[in-house]
Amino acid sequence: MADTEALIPTRTERAGRWAITGVFFLNGLTLGSYLVRIPSLKSDLQLSTVQLGLISTIFGATALVAMQFVGALVSRFGSRTLIRVALVLLPLMLGTIGLARGFGDLVAASAAFGVVHGTVDVSMNAHAVAVERRLGRPIMNGCHAAWSISAAAASLAGTGVIAIGGSVPLHFACVAAAVLVLGVFVGRGLLPATADQHRDRAAARAQAPVRARWRSGWSRAVVLFGLAGTALMVCEGATLTWGGVFLHDGRGASLTTASFAITGFTACQTVGRLVGDRVTARVGPQRLFRAGGLVGTAGLVLAVLSPYPAAAVAGFAIVGIGSSFLIPLSFSAAGHAGGTGPGAATVVARFTTFTYAGILVGPAAIGWVAALIGLTWTLALLVPMLATVAMLTRLPTRASA
Repeated sequence: MADTEALIPTRTERAGRWAITGVFFLNGLTLGSYLVRIPSLKSDLQLSTVQLGLISTIFGATALVAMQFVGALVSRFGSRTLIRVALVLLPLMLGTIGLARGFGDLVAASAAFGVVHGTVDVSMNAHAVAVERRLGRPIMNGCHAAWSISAAAASLAGTGVIAIGGSVPLHFACVAAAVLVLGVFVGRGLLPATADQHRDRAAARAQAPVRARWRSGWSRAVVLFGLAGTALMVCEGATLTWGGVFLHDGRGASLTTASFAITGFTACQTVGRLVGDRVTARVGPQRLFRAGGLVGTAGLVLAVLSPYPAAAVAGFAIVGIGSSFLIPLSFSAAGHAGGTGPGAATVVARFTTFTYAGILVGPAAIGWVAALIGLTWTLALLVPMLATVAMLTRLPTRASA
């Protein structure tokens, strides 16, 4: 009976599960609202393409730098504390970007926005790992599904705001106000800060065997696993950035049809993540990771080889289904490999560094290679890369660490 009762989640654990899902939702809502108005910012502030590229680079670079310190901050304050602070600062930074009156203002605001975003990105994934550990079941796919849904909703809402002539400052102010209010409500349901912070020296000594192997999160195992994460994000970024271009330029599809490559990919990825936790619990993370990678590889083969636009769209949709599990499973495995407490946040921070690198560098690298050998052959090169990651990657565990 005691074992049965131990499996029943407490009210705190149930609240924590939905609260962290809400954090992912609010993060996606904030970032999606920002991304959809980038063209408006370029036009309103009369930015050149080079200036806009620099803004994006600054945002990504400051996020990457901030991630390197999150593990230590979680150790001292707990991920709950960092998330609650970030849920106040993140919408304020969004509002500040809306108030920018020139390139210099936007550089400063984007840098601050990147720091806060990098902090909350690692903290929320680390907190999700803590919730998984308390519940004894996977929740990471559901959290990432919430992010995808909110980012898509924010993009659609932003398109509507643009259509009616809504200004960027007013748009961002409304989103910021909503995130601030909801963030206060969601933050109350998070697990206590003690769920992943060091409470005393005894706890620190208990973590020593794990930290000795995953020293500061930069072990050989983390680097190898991180490179696999980079490869996954390169494939995902290639589909999102270049899938439509490939259909339009390489397969003669109309612009409307070409847009379905991204729509099919994101829709199927979201659906996969909505059911991913239940599938993970049934078949296990390692088997699901391998199967998802191979399904994604098959979809990429169909998209690249088929001469018919409709079949290529179906191929990109299959890539979305297969890839939907890979990143959530990777974040969960990285966190659990770091052990209990702040070690999880440290490893998640290092792994996130690699995935962000894939997001930042991947689409540009695809463009450079495509200029040399063509987009079709460039996308074809992703097939063996994704298949290799699927077959050879072993999700790390605390025991292996």
